[in-house]
Amino acid sequence: MVSHTATERSRGPLFERSFLVALARAFAGAIIFALPLLMTMEMWALGFYMEPLRLALFLAMMFPLLVVLAYYAGFEESLSWKQLVLSAGVAYAVAFVAAAAGLALLGVLRPGMSVQEIVGKIALQAIPASIGAMLARSQLGEREEQKDEERRRDTYHGELFLATVGALFLAFNVAPTEEIVLISTMITGWQALALVGLSLAIMHAFVYAVEFRGQASVHPELSVWSEFLRLTVVAYALALLVCLYVLWSFGRSDGLALGELLMQTVVLGFPAAIGAAAARLVL
Repeated sequence: MVSHTATERSRGPLFERSFLVALARAFAGAIIFALPLLMTMEMWALGFYMEPLRLALFLAMMFPLLVVLAYYAGFEESLSWKQLVLSAGVAYAVAFVAAAAGLALLGVLRPGMSVQEIVGKIALQAIPASIGAMLARSQLGEREEQKDEERRRDTYHGELFLATVGALFLAFNVAPTEEIVLISTMITGWQALALVGLSLAIMHAFVYAVEFRGQASVHPELSVWSEFLRLTVVAYALALLVCLYVLWSFGRSDGLALGELLMQTVVLGFPAAIGAAAARLVL
C-alpha cells in the first residue's frame, strides 16, 4: 500500500507536466490555425452581423466534431469517452482564450463595443482555433506518441471524417471573402463542371499519385476506380455538403436562386477539396 502511494506521488508531477505541455501545444495550435482569420477584415464584420442563432448552432455542432476529432488526433492520447469530451471542452476553452487574446492584441476588440459584438467576434474565431487546439499534438507533438491513433485514422470512416474536417477548415477560411461570390458570377456552367473535375483529380492525385509524405496506397482488393469512387468521390460530396452549411451559416445562401447557390458551392468546393485531401495526408 505504501509503495503504491509512493508510486502515485512520483508519477503525479510527470502527469501534471504532460498535461501542461499538451495545453501549451493546444494554445500554439489554436494561434497557428486561427491567425489568418484573426487578421481578416471579413471575419471581423461577420462576428458583428452573423445571425446569433446560426453562430450558436455552428458552435454547438462543433463540439461533437471536436469529441470525435479527439478520438483520432486529440491533444492528449484519450481512451475513454469521458476523456474525449474533456479534451473537446479544453480545446474549446483554449480556443476562446486564444481568440480573445489575439483580437484584443490586434485592436479588433475595443472599448465601447457591445457585448454581443465582442462575443460574436470571439466565438466565430474560436471555431478554427478549436480545430488547431485539438490537432496540436498530431502536428506539433512527437510522432511516436500517435501509433494507436494512426491505426484509427487509417480506417475508411476515419479517413472520411478527417477529410470532412480538412474541408471544413479551408471552406471556413475562404467562405467569408467576397471573391467566392465574384468568381461564382464570372464562371460559366462548363467552367463549373471543369472545376468539379479538377477538384476530384487533385483530391485523388494528392492522396494517391504525387508521392507526398503520408501518401495512401490503393486497397489491394480494390481497383483504382473503386478506390476513387469509395473514397475520393465520397470525400468530395462531403466537402460540398460542408460548403453548403458554411455558406448558409455565413448568410451567403440567403435569397439565392438554386443555380447561384450551386455555383458558389462548387467554387468554394475547390479549396475545400484541397483541404480534404491535405487532411488525409497530414493528419
